[in-house]
Amino acid sequence: MPKLTINGVLLDFEKGQSIIDVALKNEIEIPHYCYHPGLSVPANCRICLAEIWQPNAKTGQLEAIPKLMPTCHTPAGEGMIVYTDSPKAITNQKAVMEYLLINHPVDCAVCDQAGECHLQDYSYQYGRSQSRFEEDKIKNPKKDVGEHVLLYSDRCIMCTRCVRFTKEVTQTHELMVEGRGGTEMIDVFPGIPLNNELSGNVVDLCPVGALLDKDFLFQQRVWFLKKTPSIDGITASGDNISIEHNEGVVYRLKPRENLEVNQWWITDEVRYGWKFVHSESRLTMPAVRGTAEFDRADPEAAWNTAMDRAVEVLQTGARNGRIALLVSPMLSCEDAYLLGRTVLAIDPSAVLGVGPVPKSGEDRTLAGGYTIHSEKAPNARGVRRVLAALAAAEPARRIAAGSPTVCDATEFLAALTTAGAGVALITGNYPSEWSTESFVRALSTRRFVLLDTLENRLTAVAESFLPVATWIEKAGCFENAKGRLQSFERAIQPIDFAKCEGQIALDLAMRLSGGKTAVYDADQVRSQMALVPGLAMFCDQVHHPPASLSRESDMVTIDL
Repeated sequence: MPKLTINGVLLDFEKGQSIIDVALKNEIEIPHYCYHPGLSVPANCRICLAEIWQPNAKTGQLEAIPKLMPTCHTPAGEGMIVYTDSPKAITNQKAVMEYLLINHPVDCAVCDQAGECHLQDYSYQYGRSQSRFEEDKIKNPKKDVGEHVLLYSDRCIMCTRCVRFTKEVTQTHELMVEGRGGTEMIDVFPGIPLNNELSGNVVDLCPVGALLDKDFLFQQRVWFLKKTPSIDGITASGDNISIEHNEGVVYRLKPRENLEVNQWWITDEVRYGWKFVHSESRLTMPAVRGTAEFDRADPEAAWNTAMDRAVEVLQTGARNGRIALLVSPMLSCEDAYLLGRTVLAIDPSAVLGVGPVPKSGEDRTLAGGYTIHSEKAPNARGVRRVLAALAAAEPARRIAAGSPTVCDATEFLAALTTAGAGVALITGNYPSEWSTESFVRALSTRRFVLLDTLENRLTAVAESFLPVATWIEKAGCFENAKGRLQSFERAIQPIDFAKCEGQIALDLAMRLSGGKTAVYDADQVRSQMALVPGLAMFCDQVHHPPASLSRESDMVTIDL
């Protein structure tokens, strides 16, 4: 494999890689603004210039390239020696930083980007300690460029990442570069706002505080936020995301790089679709039909009463007929497994179904390969896989001739009558209203237990209602549209008195069997699932987020 040396470190590289790509993949920092691995390379910020020596093609002797070269645009070569820490390179870095800050407002104290701003970081690492500019700064306006994005033109350093994104990735071409020299600025074309389905990604791309998210504006300082790796819980894409939260409140979702799934991007639907987690219509207390509202000061008594009613409903159903279980595609594979196992332990011939799978439009793949999925449920395939394996592993299971092992939502409603199911255990956890008139009619004549998050047409008529946690409030794994199993971690504790479906299933099993109370643990549940025929993939085929590396701050602190 060919080799080159960067700042005294000998590194392997592949043909076609740029110098900066080799450096960054080996955790050698080269300052850069305009470069991004998912976009074209204009080499216009000039801070990544380096001093380069390379072998002469004829003599083989090392010769210095007479001028500094952009490492983002220069391909790595065999035997090349690169210096980004030489006196010439350092002088260029200081000069670039000085030019960028000439007209910059330096309003870090009120800027949302403070704490994760490359201009701040590089000013400290590569800039001068003070400004030599004494003239008046050029003032540019703040602009509302789209539904989710504000443009602070004063702060823009013209890296053009956002312009290239709308040109090359979304191909919607809303953004342009207007003017020249000191009056140059980013703007939208007249009458064309930045409202494409991935518009929020320009905020992630902006290395300074020029493009800001309206939803996050002035909400929280980024150094207070904790980041938890997670998976898109809104659609079937399985996009890798980071949930950023503080003191039990979610403030924003950001994409995590995964070249095999979502590259560097997420849709606005995923980015802003988590709001139902903190919705005012979120139900967080159990309820029992025919009884007064429980006292929030005694949630344990409320849960005991609601669980006792749920157990009574399920046991009655097993004695008088069959039980029906509907598992929502919004639930994790672990939730589906524990619920299915609990219900089949009561009634081995229970009717099993997957809840409604919402769809909107058609799948669309963008120029760079990112796919926007029409299916608006994160785990329909995983839920079906788990329930089918549990059904096949149940030797006493009785299935009517010609009926499916696991029903879809329409088949489930028909099976309630044909299979003689008198009671049902229903799960929801959708981000919006999901209970159709068909569900209301079919369940109005039956006793059923409902596990859900938001108030809907079924919550008032359920025999026992149990509030559940969203995917942000629990751990588990989803199977995306391409069959990739990916785990996610719990970001915040369940709000108020909600519990995850897996924990509720364990509590129901304990009450039914009289055994010991078990605490839900996603890793432990996956180990149990792997022992079931057809579910061995949960042992070694689940993709987990990479371990986060803790970084020590170089800021000196003192005790006062």
